[in-house]
Amino acid sequence: MPERRRGAALEKALLDAAWEELTAGGYARFTMDAVVQRAGTSPPVLYRRWSDRDALVRAAIVHTLKENRLGVPDTGSLRGDVLTLMREINATRVQLVTVMSVQLAGYHQATGTRPGDLVDPLATGRKEAVDVLFDRAVERGEVTPERLTDRIRSLPFDLLRHEILTTFAPVPDDVLEEIVDTVFLPLVR
Repeated sequence: MPERRRGAALEKALLDAAWEELTAGGYARFTMDAVVQRAGTSPPVLYRRWSDRDALVRAAIVHTLKENRLGVPDTGSLRGDVLTLMREINATRVQLVTVMSVQLAGYHQATGTRPGDLVDPLATGRKEAVDVLFDRAVERGEVTPERLTDRIRSLPFDLLRHEILTTFAPVPDDVLEEIVDTVFLPLVR
């Protein structure tokens, strides 16, 4: 008889099962019952934690983003740091980016939310990670702090996401370099 899961181990199993359901069938086919079956548990166990599927979807996304947090590179230059981070996203996160955008479109329509509403950068630690890159670049004198608006900070990563979503595949390295060298860096120097 398998050992009974409790606490954090049980919650992780439920959230992993929810993410697997989202990945497999998208929001349109996502049900609490399917998560219960995939996790090998009972409905009361799931409903005690999340009252409805939208709350479970939100929790599964935050959980997955936290578990997939990338390290913050320190190459000694903003160009190197941004390119290293983009290359890591490109090598390991194409499926995650695709699921977050394509499989959850129905969720956004049904709940009236936007993708940014779901992905709380404070909850996932993503904002702090990227801020470190820019803070170091300012300290090294590589960039003008006044030019580092939130939109400019997110620009290379937004363009990477756009490239991934137009092909559903990793982006060629020369395109990553072009984004950084010809679009992003001229805006911050």
